[in-house]
Amino acid sequence: MKRADLTEKILDIKRDKGLTWAQIAEAIGGYSPILITAALLGQMKLTKPQADKAAELFGLSPSEAKMLNEVPYRGSIPTMPPTDPLVYRFYELVMVYGTTFKELIQEEFGDGIMSAIDFEMDMERLPNPKGDRVKLTMSGKFLPYKYYGNEDGVPDYGFGDA
Repeated sequence: MKRADLTEKILDIKRDKGLTWAQIAEAIGGYSPILITAALLGQMKLTKPQADKAAELFGLSPSEAKMLNEVPYRGSIPTMPPTDPLVYRFYELVMVYGTTFKELIQEEFGDGIMSAIDFEMDMERLPNPKGDRVKLTMSGKFLPYKYYGNEDGVPDYGFGDA
């Protein structure tokens, strides 16, 4: 079985049982609901005890439970650019605002990146009379580029004002 097949199986069982992602995350526990959802969609991994809880919830085999505990191949989107309208809007955000994010982050922190590994995300619904809004909060560790071969007091890392 491939990981994509297990994801489809989990989605089928979720649908058949009428479960929400919030209910699933509560039953498995231990991580944010966003991370658990990402793991069950094949983008993150669960701990062994969490994988066992997921296996019990979804009636998975021991082999399938082990697969939930394996390091996944992350970042798999079936088509690029993405064709799903919601996923495409995130792609569009990066196309339109990516250079702005880069400039503002690097002006504030220096030459580096925001980690997607040491990372947290939260989502909330904001009621609004003109239509509810989605609020995403993302927080990633700043990782400065290392400048190697430096000498004579030249900084090792690309922190701002160095």
